[in-house]
Amino acid sequence: MDDELNVTYITLGGHVEVDKYRYVYFFIILTVYILIICSNSVIVYLIWTHENLHEPMYIFIAALLVNCVLFSTTVYPKLLIDFFYEKHIISYSACLFQFHIFYSLGASEFCLLAAMAYDRYVSICKPLQYPIIMKKTTVSIFLVLAWIMPASQVAVLAGLSANKKLCSFTLKGFFCNNTIYKLQCVGKREKLIHDMLIMLNVAILPMLFVLFTYTRILIISYRSSREVRKKAAQTCLPHLIVLINFSFLCVYDVITVHMELDIPKTVRFIMSLQIVMYPPLFNPVMYGLKMKEIYKQLKKLFCQSKVI
Repeated sequence: MDDELNVTYITLGGHVEVDKYRYVYFFIILTVYILIICSNSVIVYLIWTHENLHEPMYIFIAALLVNCVLFSTTVYPKLLIDFFYEKHIISYSACLFQFHIFYSLGASEFCLLAAMAYDRYVSICKPLQYPIIMKKTTVSIFLVLAWIMPASQVAVLAGLSANKKLCSFTLKGFFCNNTIYKLQCVGKREKLIHDMLIMLNVAILPMLFVLFTYTRILIISYRSSREVRKKAAQTCLPHLIVLINFSFLCVYDVITVHMELDIPKTVRFIMSLQIVMYPPLFNPVMYGLKMKEIYKQLKKLFCQSKVI
């Protein structure tokens, strides 16, 4: 606690041998962050500049990739700065802000994947009604809800946490995630109730909706022609893979806090890094290679670059 400014500081105790590998860490994390920005930006640029990609499915993909860059930006800049300091600290208010942005954008990924699932459901199961249902207005509403709804709900958690008394000032992590609850003088039951209510609305319900829509698509595709099955596989498989990968990482994030597992510091560091590294790097590769139209434009872009 800083008495002069009345600011509470939290020590980020999740770093592993920073003094020894300071420059190695900095180079690796900076390289990863640049790759995340560049790979996601290229796909977004292609969708933005090519009119044949101005369809709801591709707009949702672009929104998801923008979300990935923002998601990474909540952690990487602070992490890069910390490598050059002996003490890794953050004010409690800044920690709560990082917590809010991190989980808001994480929940937005689930909501965007749910919007994509609905888009694919209408496209494959109700093709004649697709232009009527998936209008620009509908897409805009889905995008606004995907960002506003999680942000407002996670803000409630952050607001409640701001008024909680702290019993510890050392966080078992290198950024402010769920482990922030371990600092508070709050019972496990209260923490679990708060988390489950938010998770139900912004993660579990969208995930169940995605599984329901893809089950419906699978049933209808099985009964339809080979062409319909091929279209369903090409457009739905990338979304499902992205959902499964992100879901596993989120489950790890929740389990490590609520089950209070005694995980070695190095393992915790690596797994926490996966959450902010794997999805933002994996998503543009998945959509760039598996979505036929995006892959065609990507190929043209790099072929032109080679010719020039």
